[in-house]
Amino acid sequence: MKEHKFAALLSYVNLGLTNLTGILVTPYVIKALGNQEYGLYTLIGAFVGYLSVLDLGLNNAIIRYVAQYRVQKDEKSQENFLATSLIIYCAIAVLLTVLGSLFYFNLDYFFSKSLTIEELHKAKIMLIILVFNIAFTLPGGAFTGICSGYEKFIFPRILSILKVIIRTITLIFILHFGSNSIGVVVLDTIVNLVFILTTIWYTFFKLKVKIKLHQWDFSFVKEIFKYSFWIFLFALVYQFQWRTGQVILGSTTNTTIVAIFGVGVMLGVYFTTFGNIINSLLLPKAVQAVYNNVSNEVLTDQMIKVGRISYLLLIYVFGAFLLTGQDFIKLWIGELYLPAYWIALSIMAVYIIPIAQGYSHAILDAKKMLRFKSLNFFFFSIIGAFLGYFLSKKFGMYGMILGLVSAVVVLQIVMNVYYQLKLKLNMPKFFLKALFKFTLIFVLVTIVSFFIMQQFTSCSWYKFLFSNVVYTIIFVAIFYHALDKTEKKYFLKFKE
Repeated sequence: MKEHKFAALLSYVNLGLTNLTGILVTPYVIKALGNQEYGLYTLIGAFVGYLSVLDLGLNNAIIRYVAQYRVQKDEKSQENFLATSLIIYCAIAVLLTVLGSLFYFNLDYFFSKSLTIEELHKAKIMLIILVFNIAFTLPGGAFTGICSGYEKFIFPRILSILKVIIRTITLIFILHFGSNSIGVVVLDTIVNLVFILTTIWYTFFKLKVKIKLHQWDFSFVKEIFKYSFWIFLFALVYQFQWRTGQVILGSTTNTTIVAIFGVGVMLGVYFTTFGNIINSLLLPKAVQAVYNNVSNEVLTDQMIKVGRISYLLLIYVFGAFLLTGQDFIKLWIGELYLPAYWIALSIMAVYIIPIAQGYSHAILDAKKMLRFKSLNFFFFSIIGAFLGYFLSKKFGMYGMILGLVSAVVVLQIVMNVYYQLKLKLNMPKFFLKALFKFTLIFVLVTIVSFFIMQQFTSCSWYKFLFSNVVYTIIFVAIFYHALDKTEKKYFLKFKE
């Protein structure tokens, strides 16, 4: 249990460190590379990032099956499973190489109108390096999965933290001495390789894991993919949803626009990551209710309980960014990137309710009903990308984000109908009990905070910090009285 608790703490440390270094280092990277080259780096990273979904959910399958075989004390089956998995990964690496080659020889076709000859040359070099990076990173991730299957969580997480620290320090060092975007890509590849080799060493020499193919069973391969497919589809859609905007803008606009859009997406994804941490803290015990066959009314009440706390924390962060986000971006990386505020704000706005409804996703998972959501997530993401493409031709990045978030809104309407009709959850009750009152209070808090902040017209870090302190005091003072006794106890003690 201590292993799990400490590993959970390290996970949050790693996430916080990753986000913090991203925010602190990004201005330096942009200044060192320049807006256009940073946009090029972002563009090619997004373009090649599509290949990372070819993990096909195998990492999750490794965690599940290794844990299962350890419980069963079936060492032979575990050895065979791991060997089968690595063979599949080798096939994936070959496929990656083929797809990377196709990308390489068609890069001119995709970006000849938006990139200069010099930018295309750099883009091709980065593409080759990044494809090589992903080709060994995906199989390397299998060894992290083995560690998790063995319930050895601490070592991989310490490695992840060290990786962030070493990568950040080295990145600043090489940029200080004039490195360009290609150098950054080379650095990321070397760092990934070193830490993957370290994980492999730990797996073989510390955990004493053995990998041996005793027999090749196609039915077993089918079983693996049957389990991992829906995980893969979620990963595919996630990569497609946000990376597509940058790739499309790279073909319809220029690298500076891609850079601005990329910053907005980064901030928006930080928000969604924060929201999912909340769900990971609140949902696991509630999901047990599904297995205990509790009534749909009880499930609705539990969803309301979880949703109120999630929604409260989400609107607090959203309100802070709504009121002070423009000042933050201007002070952080400059006025050129101010449009990123609207990109990030759009992503945050459309994901508040879906994240607050995270309990419903847990119910779908527990009841093995993820298929409908996965397929619709995939379908609407494609529609959003096409809509964004056509709108971007006239409205640039604003058209792109409008297309993407419009699809998310429609998807959530569909899913709420599905929750009502198929899961038999009382969704009107959820919106009334979990969101309505808090939303009205949030509007009041935002308006009051806005008028107070208008008394300070200068843009400085002092004003930014002071404004957030004022907003926080008003938010806490008013919302505390809107909480019930259980919620007050939760926030006061941070316990269940």
